[in-house]
Amino acid sequence: MNSHSHSVSRRRFLQGASASLAVPLIVSSRALGDDTKAAANERINIGLIGIGKMMFGSHLPHFVKMPELQVVAVCDVDRTRRDSGKKRVDEANGSGDCQSYVDYRELLARDDIDAVAIATPDHWHGTIIMDACKAGKDIYCEKPLCNTIMECQAVVEAVNASKIVFQTGSQQRSDNNFRYACELVRNGHIGKLKEVRVNVGGPPKPCDLAGEEMEPGLDWDRWLGPAPVRDYSSVLSPRGMHDHFPAWRNYSEYGGGGMTDWGAHHFDIAQWGLGMDKSGPVEVIPPEDPKSGHGVRFRYANGVEVIHGGTFGVEFVGEDGEVRVNRGKLESTPGEIIQTPIGDDEIHLYKSPGGGHGGHRQDWVNCIKTREQPNCPIETGARTAAVCHLGNLAYRHGEELGGKSLKWDPQAWRFVDNDTANGWLEYTYGRREGYAFPSA
Repeated sequence: MNSHSHSVSRRRFLQGASASLAVPLIVSSRALGDDTKAAANERINIGLIGIGKMMFGSHLPHFVKMPELQVVAVCDVDRTRRDSGKKRVDEANGSGDCQSYVDYRELLARDDIDAVAIATPDHWHGTIIMDACKAGKDIYCEKPLCNTIMECQAVVEAVNASKIVFQTGSQQRSDNNFRYACELVRNGHIGKLKEVRVNVGGPPKPCDLAGEEMEPGLDWDRWLGPAPVRDYSSVLSPRGMHDHFPAWRNYSEYGGGGMTDWGAHHFDIAQWGLGMDKSGPVEVIPPEDPKSGHGVRFRYANGVEVIHGGTFGVEFVGEDGEVRVNRGKLESTPGEIIQTPIGDDEIHLYKSPGGGHGGHRQDWVNCIKTREQPNCPIETGARTAAVCHLGNLAYRHGEELGGKSLKWDPQAWRFVDNDTANGWLEYTYGRREGYAFPSA
C-alpha cells in the first residue's frame, strides 16, 4: 500500500470511529500525521460522475493527462456514455482497469478514490455533493452549483464541515482578463462603482416536452432523480455521445435557464468585482414586465445595483469610467483604464496557475495537495448560484408580487418577513419518493 492509499485508509478509519471518539466527521490530510507528507508525490485517484459533453469533451481528456491524477472510475446513467468514458480512460491509462458505474454511490463507496469531478445535469449536483462530502472526497463540481437556494445553503454547510477541497467549475475566475477587470474595479480605477450590467439569457420554464419511445441502455428513473416522473425525451437526455449541450437546462425541474447557465459565469464575475463572494444582494426588484425575462435588479447593501441586462458580458459602471469584460474581450471607457497596472500596495485577487479550464483544474489539483481552498470554493459558487435563482424567482413570481421587491438576508439565506417567498427556496412540487435531499 502506498503512502497516499494509507492516508486515505486512515481517514476512513477515523470517519468510522467518529461517533464514539467525537473526532470530526471528515479529517483532512493535514490532520493525519507525518505519514501523509509523501502524498503530494503520489497520484490522486479520481472518479468522474456524468460523462456528457462537458466531461467527455473537456474535463476527461485533460484529467487523464495530468501527471498528479489517475482516473480510476466513471459513472453515467446512459450505457453508451458510460462505456465511451471507460474506453477513453483505459486508452489513456494503457490498461482496462477503469471501472464504470450506473449509481454514483457505488463509486463514492470506494476507499481508494480520493476525489470526484461532477458534471451531471444541475438537478443532481446538490445531492451528489452532499453524498461525496460524507464519503470524504475532494470535489470539482460544474456550475451552476445547485438547482435551488435551499441546496446552495446546505452544500456550503456540508463542505465547510467536511474540510474537503472544493472547486466550482466557474473557470472565468482563472482567466486573466476577468481577474484584471475585477482588480481595476476593486481598486477604484473607475471611481465609485454605481452599477453592474450582466448580459445573460433568461429564466427557465416548466417542462412541457412530449414523451418519446426510449431505446434500452438508459436508467431514465435515475436520470430524473428528485424531479417529477415524466416520459422520456431526447431533448432532455440525448442518447449516446453527443456534441451539444442538451436543453434540459431550459426547464425548471432540471436547470435554471440561461439565467443560471451563463449567469453562473457572469454573475460570478459581478460578485467578484463587488467583493461579495460570501454575501449577496439585500433586495431583489422584479422588472415591470416579469414575462420579458430580463431587467431584474439586485440591490446590494452599499447601494450598487446589478442589473440583468446590457450588451457586453459584464459591464462595471463607475463615476469615472467603465470596464467591460467578456470571454476574449476587455474594454474600458476611457481606454487607458485597461492600461493601468495594479500596484504592489493595491488589492490583488486570486491568481490561478494558467487561464481558463486548464488553469482552473490545475488550481484544484494543487489545492488537493496543499489542502488550501482554490479559486472558486464552495461558498463562492453557492452565492453566485443563489443570485441567479433569486432572479429566476423574481421572474416566476413577478406578477403575484405586483411590482413589490423582495428583501433578502444573505447571511440567513432567507427572505425578510416573507413566509410565502421563503416557500420558494426549495422545489415547490416536492422531491420524488426515494430521492430525498441528503441530510448533513
